[in-house]
Amino acid sequence: MSNIRDKLEGSDRESLLKEIPQWSQKSDRDAITRTFLFQDFNQAFSFMTRTALVAEKMDHHPEWFNVYNKVEVTLATHTCSGVSRLDIQLAKQMDSFAESLSK
Repeated sequence: MSNIRDKLEGSDRESLLKEIPQWSQKSDRDAITRTFLFQDFNQAFSFMTRTALVAEKMDHHPEWFNVYNKVEVTLATHTCSGVSRLDIQLAKQMDSFAESLSK
């Protein structure tokens, strides 16, 4: 089995990307992206805070941009210059956080 920080390629990549259907591949580099929309700034900030705590434990930090209720996220693993299992894992966690806030 490959290292969690190894670049995903081929059928492994295709299969794992299907597990995060709301994420898309960036056109200008090997990374994945998603825009999250929340009710207000407090919800967006809560999402970012929860994500930051998990990201720090994972030693894997998202690129993100926040304006009011919108959080734009890009994930890539710098050590492999592309998308790894670590990105998929963090994307799933972020999806879960967003879903829990929308209830």
